[in-house]
Order: sequence, then C-alpha cells, then structure tokens
Amino acid sequence: MYLSIMKGLPTLLLLCSTALLCSAAPAVEPVTCSEDGGAAAARMAAHHIDENHDHGYKFKLSEIKGNKVEKVDDGCEIELQLELMETKCHNINPMHFEDCMIREETDRAVMANCFVRISVRNGDARVRNYHCDTRKDSEMVMFCPDCSNLISLHDPDGMKSVREAVQRVNENPTNQNYFILKDVGRIEIGSILGMNMFYGAEIALVETHCPMGSRILPEVCRPLCPDRARHAFCRSTYYISEGLESVECDYYPPMNSTALGDGEREPICRPEDTVGLPPPPAVCYCGRPPLPHQERRMPHSTHSAHSPAMDRTQISTPFAPAPS
Repeated sequence: MYLSIMKGLPTLLLLCSTALLCSAAPAVEPVTCSEDGGAAAARMAAHHIDENHDHGYKFKLSEIKGNKVEKVDDGCEIELQLELMETKCHNINPMHFEDCMIREETDRAVMANCFVRISVRNGDARVRNYHCDTRKDSEMVMFCPDCSNLISLHDPDGMKSVREAVQRVNENPTNQNYFILKDVGRIEIGSILGMNMFYGAEIALVETHCPMGSRILPEVCRPLCPDRARHAFCRSTYYISEGLESVECDYYPPMNSTALGDGEREPICRPEDTVGLPPPPAVCYCGRPPLPHQERRMPHSTHSAHSPAMDRTQISTPFAPAPS
C-alpha cells in the first residue's frame, strides 16, 4: 500500500498494494572451491551481509574486486573483496535485495567495500567473518551544487521534521494501531532555486500495541513483535517556512498474520538498545531477552564479525557525521 498524506488534504490516496512489493529470491547457486565459483560465493556473501544488517538500507553486489581460493584437505578457504552499492530498499522492505534498485549518484549514493572470508568444508559453505567500510560513492557537490545534501541523523531540525512526520502518519484513520519510529534512514536538506529551504527524510516505522484513538501517547507505546507488526517506510518533505508539506508511506504486512485465539493477547516484546537514537526503541524481541550488548552475536553466524561502519551510529559517518 502506498499512502500519500498531503498537507491540507483529508483524502488518502491508496495507490498500490503491498503484495506488489514482495518478490521471491532467485535460486541459490552452490558455493564450490573452483576458480570460477567467485560469483556464487559473492552472492552468498552479499546475502549474508544484508541478512545481518538490521538497520538502514539493503546493499547490492556491484563488483567482485578480489577472489582468492586456498585449498585445504576437506575443502577450501575463500577470501573475497566486494564492492556493494546502497539500494533504495530499506531493511524492512520484504523485497529481495537483488531486485532492489541501486540509489543514483545524484541521490548521494553510498557504497561499501567489504572483505569476506568463506569456509567450504565437505560441500558446506559458511561465512566466517566480514568487514565493510562505507563511504559516499562520489562527491556530487562539484557536479550538482543545487542538489540536496545529506545531514546528520541527529540534526535537531531534521529530527523535528521526522517527529512531525510520525505524528502525521498517526492521524491516518485507516491504521488500526499507532506507529512509532523504528529507524531514521536518511535526512537531507535542500532548497528550490536557492530559496524555500526544506528537509527531506526517509524513516521506518513499526506498528504498536496501542489502538488508534486511544488516550495513550504513541511515543510510549510498545512495538508489536517484529513478525506480527506492520511496518511502514515513509518519505517526508518539511519546509522551514511552511512546516510539514507531505508524508508518503509504503506499508508492509506482518510476516505472521495468524489470528490470536479467544482471550489470547499479543506477545510482549523486549526493546533492544537504541544505540543513541531518539526514542522510541528501534527493535523489539519476542520471548527470551537478547544477550547483553558485549556478548550479543550476529544471528545465523556465530563466528561472523560485521563492520563498525555499518552499525547504526557509524553508517552516517562518511557523509553525515554526528555532532561532536
């Protein structure tokens, strides 16, 4: 569902279905120790990185810059150097990363240079570790001085536009429950002909327990468990002189739509550390609480190490440093 909420317009425009946003992943090729098996290994690595990247945007394989295979008795060790490009699909988007569109250079695209180690033993391939450094794809200011510029995700005025966008979404009468902020993807500042300054933000929202119309402030509502919550990816435009102009959202259905039984309540989720982002919590867990931060490991790969540059507090560093 694509929702456009224009300032001063009570009519909601429902333009497309969430079903069209989902796509099946292409068939997975087996990773082998052959010299020409780099493509399959690179695809597996890119998939692994996106699966363990729990914020921001999905990345897509752009180029294999290095592929070294070292044979061992029962298999091999594969070392890859990959160039990944940021896509327009936020992490909450169910679309497979290979089907996502790469962000244009004029949109301040981000690229990642990743070093990945894969072990293949008796035909079983596993990503052992990886490290990625992210940076802007190119410096567009010299080529497009009038283009919008990315700013810090912690910018006070930018975050003001984000809060008003979330409030606008929660005025949508077609929602059953309130939504809260899950992630700030990017904030940019621009102008029209050097005048009329504006903020453009891309944000991810998650559905909460609180029904629409309740007297509870949405900011204090608990998010539903990740598999039972609807998510929304929204783009907002906020003019400094006029305030919030518009909010456009894509809505994604819950992965688990099983109806609750009579008298059964929604499971209670435990919020994860928000890593310095403004409240409310970014992610919640169902059932057993997560490990303490210093002991927490990446899912599906107990030996994987992901890049600090792809952490929530670091992803903006190359192009939007947080205030000192």
